[in-house]
Amino acid sequence: MKYLLYPCLLLAVLCAVTHCHHEETCHEVDNTNLHDPTENLLTYNCDNQASNYTDFVFRFYKHAVSKEADKNVFFSPLSISTAFAILAVGAKSTTLSQIFEGLGFDGLTETHIHDIHESFHKVLAVLNCTDVNITLNIGNAFFTAIGHKPQETFLQNTKQFYDVDFFSSDFHKPEEAKKHINKYVGEKTKGKIPELITHLDPSTILVLVNYIYFKAAWEKSFDPLNTYEDDFFVNTNTSVRVNMMQRVSNYDSYYDEDLSCEVVELPYKGTARALLILPDDGKMKQVEDALSKETVCSWDSKLETRRLDLKLPKFSISGVYDVKDIFKEMGITEVFSGNADLSGISGSRNLQVSQAIHKALLEVDEAGTVAAGATAIIFTRVHHPPVPIKFNRPFIILIADKATRTALFMGKIVDPAKK
Repeated sequence: MKYLLYPCLLLAVLCAVTHCHHEETCHEVDNTNLHDPTENLLTYNCDNQASNYTDFVFRFYKHAVSKEADKNVFFSPLSISTAFAILAVGAKSTTLSQIFEGLGFDGLTETHIHDIHESFHKVLAVLNCTDVNITLNIGNAFFTAIGHKPQETFLQNTKQFYDVDFFSSDFHKPEEAKKHINKYVGEKTKGKIPELITHLDPSTILVLVNYIYFKAAWEKSFDPLNTYEDDFFVNTNTSVRVNMMQRVSNYDSYYDEDLSCEVVELPYKGTARALLILPDDGKMKQVEDALSKETVCSWDSKLETRRLDLKLPKFSISGVYDVKDIFKEMGITEVFSGNADLSGISGSRNLQVSQAIHKALLEVDEAGTVAAGATAIIFTRVHHPPVPIKFNRPFIILIADKATRTALFMGKIVDPAKK
């Protein structure tokens, strides 16, 4: 009989002022150059020698968009890939190779597999480091059925690379087990994801959870007094009323004439940044088709400081994704079938993944404390009127960590009035 393994992935994102302080340390990764693709296989790098992990981000986005036509899309590629990388610790043969190749890692040797896990370890350690300006907590947990203890090697490796917590849960009482897991998730995401799991099968033997909680202040906050109501054009025939934030300031931006889109970088305090991509009317598909690590790196190299009259909607959106369906389209199939080889977890080939759920939430508002030096940027030698850029039609958002050059979140805002 095949037992069910239930990986769940979640994300809570709140762009706001934070006063939290973490006690976590960077462990042994302080002296690691995480921009170097030989040391960090997750790095956001255009070097052909780097892994294709970043392409996984855009491939997942394109599959998610194709399933959610004309709807908001938002997900965490880091959350999804981390959960499946943990799964890969216990995977073997074709099941293992499909997972890693689907995540953009080719040429799987024993050394390379170790380097992949080590890259996740280093990136997660740095992202969990203390930063007074950003709250970024990432963690993993296994809930195991009573009487079913995973293999000792699996326990050791997942603890070493991913600092996984293990809990015992009675899946023969699915409602109690569900409450147990949802309570854990709710606490880790500050109440932002109160119900990750809606159903558990009594034959479930393991539930793997990855959570991310992100809270940060804009480097240049928006004054709430400047927020006003305006139209956002969902498409040529439909518009909705939104609260539009406004700020005149210097921003790094670029207009891509070939792809017909504006690119604006909005940094947070600390090491994170949001890259906002605003296609011209009718050019969204053209921009989406061109999304790749080369395209984004090209934009980064061409960003110039310009004085902008920036208008950005205030919004709160969420997304729920069946990762199983999307991964099957991306070639990761065996782990979801009766042929799955997860014997590194259980000791025998009696496990398969039944469901993989990803829930994501993004809230964007004006919040943030005004840094003492922020207004000094405004008083520059500018004699020309600011360039107006108004995000009043569908746009793409990519949130990345600059310290590790890792993509954290990605999405498309089609209708900011819909949660």
